[in-house]
Amino acid sequence: MTAIDNSILTLILLGPLAGAVLVALAPERGKLPNWIALVTALATFGLTLHLPAHFDMRASGFQFAVNQPWIERPAIFYHVGVDGLSLWLVVLTGLLAPVGMIASWNAIAERRKVFFILFLVQQTAMFGVFISLDLMLYYGFWELSLVPMAVLIAMYGRKDGPKAALKFFLFTFIPSAPLLVAILWLYSKIHSFDLTAIQNNVALGLIPAGPLCWVALAFLFAFAVKVPVFPLHGWLADTFSEAPVALAMVVAGKLGLYSLLRFHIGLFPVQARAAAPYLIALAVIGVLYGACLALAQRDFWRLLAFAALSHLSLILLGIYGFTFTGTAGAVYQILSHGVVDGALFLLLGFLYDRYSTSQINAYGGLAARLPRTATFFVIASLAMIGLPMLNSFVGEFLILSSTFTGVSKGWAIAASVGMILGAAYVLWLVQRIFYGPESQVAASKPGDDLHFRELAVLWPLAALMLVMGVAPLLWLPSIETGVRLPQMRISSYSPEHVLPIPILREGQR
Repeated sequence: MTAIDNSILTLILLGPLAGAVLVALAPERGKLPNWIALVTALATFGLTLHLPAHFDMRASGFQFAVNQPWIERPAIFYHVGVDGLSLWLVVLTGLLAPVGMIASWNAIAERRKVFFILFLVQQTAMFGVFISLDLMLYYGFWELSLVPMAVLIAMYGRKDGPKAALKFFLFTFIPSAPLLVAILWLYSKIHSFDLTAIQNNVALGLIPAGPLCWVALAFLFAFAVKVPVFPLHGWLADTFSEAPVALAMVVAGKLGLYSLLRFHIGLFPVQARAAAPYLIALAVIGVLYGACLALAQRDFWRLLAFAALSHLSLILLGIYGFTFTGTAGAVYQILSHGVVDGALFLLLGFLYDRYSTSQINAYGGLAARLPRTATFFVIASLAMIGLPMLNSFVGEFLILSSTFTGVSKGWAIAASVGMILGAAYVLWLVQRIFYGPESQVAASKPGDDLHFRELAVLWPLAALMLVMGVAPLLWLPSIETGVRLPQMRISSYSPEHVLPIPILREGQR
């Protein structure tokens, strides 16, 4: 078991790459590339389940760690590991891969090999972002994640893929340039890219405070665009409208939010505290702005894009409220958002494949023709709006309650209004697509409800929404270890060097 623990992260990282090689070597006969990619995704997901099964919540620091020299000068290490913060994000990435494969099963009819190769490379890049503990290694995976996304959007976009791909690439690539400069500047001061070494040097005050503010700003800017944080969301709606369903599930949120927690707050707690009032304000504006724009949309891809902006902004509020409960709730909400969005994208992708339109007004009365689709869509929609007993309620409650008691009652009330608006646009979407008079589009095509392959994916997702809603303690204890431990790292230094701990329990302000 020790040998497996020492190699499991490397196996998870290399699994999708091995699958990509197999897809490249296999002949493009029928669905053979699909099957190779699906088996690879399922096997990799199985490997990720080893992490929570053997994660020790009593142990401190990173687990399953590997730290081997890679490049001598500059000193870059293959240093990977997971803690409670990244543990479940790795599992979520593994879970969404087979969901994306099923969503692409019939939607991708041409150049299947290219699609699945790039998608599997994208999986490797995402795993690398979550497990890297060397900043240059992290930056390599961060940049790698942009390339397959942009190429897939350009090649498989629905109407204007190249334009959306260019916008996405420019929005996300340009902020990465100052991020690289900031990483190199840190290396010039301490001669290490190691996350813990940088944390220790910052905590001891060994890096000049003035330049450190600009370094923290470069990190924040790169991650905020990737989330996206309002008003840096200009790429989001076009990307959701054009991206293949499998890519749209992972294009927003997880990488940016994790990076804010790990590398902005984790490395620069003082600077993060200084930026917190502005980010809280932008988060609340994003919640309301995204919800209002979602209400006005007539295309369901664009509606999901602005709904994502609203929900991701709520997570940002939990992160920069700097309360223990709010941050744990934010991480939990990242997981919930991934599960719910995966189900909704899958269902809307099925509708688009069957009826060839994303215009909401073209639908109506589909519940009678597609009862299974309607049932799962209602479940996912209720989870999205935070119905008690379903998964999103837990994260939203933790974020809003901690904001109300530990940050600002006004901001909490404003964010709650955004959640109410969220219920309005989601229920309106359900009503317009599945109920009311049957539309001409629905009447002109035979009902083709969910098949076994699709049900095999949706049933586990629906069950997961329920289990996460009624048994959050299966996830929260390990999440709390990841939320608490990085801030406790500085406690070993003398009092005059101890920086303010950025995540506090309510009542400790």
